[in-house]
Amino acid sequence: MVSRLGLGTMTWGQDTPPEEAAAMLTAFVEAGGNLVDTADVYGDGASELVLGRLVREVVPREDLIIATKAAIRPDGRYDGSRRHLLAALDASLDRLGVDHVDLWQLHAYDPATPLEETLSALDEAVASGRTRYVGVSNFAGWQLAKAAAWQRAWPGRAPIVSTQMEYSLLHREIEREVLPAAEDAGAGVLPWSPLGRGVLTGKYRTGIPADSRAATARYAEFVRPYLGEQSRLIVESVVTAAEGLGVSPLAVALSWVRDRPGVTAPIVGPRTPAQLTAILATEQVTLPEEIRDALDDISDV
Repeated sequence: MVSRLGLGTMTWGQDTPPEEAAAMLTAFVEAGGNLVDTADVYGDGASELVLGRLVREVVPREDLIIATKAAIRPDGRYDGSRRHLLAALDASLDRLGVDHVDLWQLHAYDPATPLEETLSALDEAVASGRTRYVGVSNFAGWQLAKAAAWQRAWPGRAPIVSTQMEYSLLHREIEREVLPAAEDAGAGVLPWSPLGRGVLTGKYRTGIPADSRAATARYAEFVRPYLGEQSRLIVESVVTAAEGLGVSPLAVALSWVRDRPGVTAPIVGPRTPAQLTAILATEQVTLPEEIRDALDDISDV
């Protein structure tokens, strides 16, 4: 069982220093959170190193469900080979300072490697005790269905229990195929970037703030696709709903994703403790049906 929100750690060890990461992890756990998501390529391993230190010094290992990923090399090339995956998992365990993770995920689909080879690495990871469960990330609907069906086809294979995909009011493509495939496979859905890469908070309505991700060389192109006119109309609708409900735009956007059918736990990626505080404050927000319907209509593009 995982908390209704997962804590993403992509910025840890880079834009988020260890002391702020410690404050966020403590606050997250105190608020009832337990799912913490990282990956071997985040900060070239820096995220896992920071999380591992905090597990040893700040939050007990048993209080956390630790999820990490593999299949993307530091140069951005996908590698789903058994050789790479199992070596990457061992390296992740070493950085985290643990003997197992709770959820190990394929970070991307590698078309150059036979899927049965890739999935055999998941079976080995579970059988050896290096992970308790396995999942996928950034798999198209047919890729998820194929992987899940292969794992179900023979007793003893590790089932695919989760999938991570981008999902927000600005990015609803997963509703067409991924959500139905996940439901059929019995896999939980862990949406990443549920705040539309930060755009749905309303921070970019009048420009690009100097302290925002869009103002940095590393993340400018990541945010740019959501700064167009269609996105602006959706953001304004979120702001209008927030004003009417007396809550923040962040609360409206996040609760919309969190309560969508099929969603298990959105993965939020706050860069600072203040951002996490704002996120945790949304826990009690539930959108009225008429607001949800209106947001569905305006974002259904």
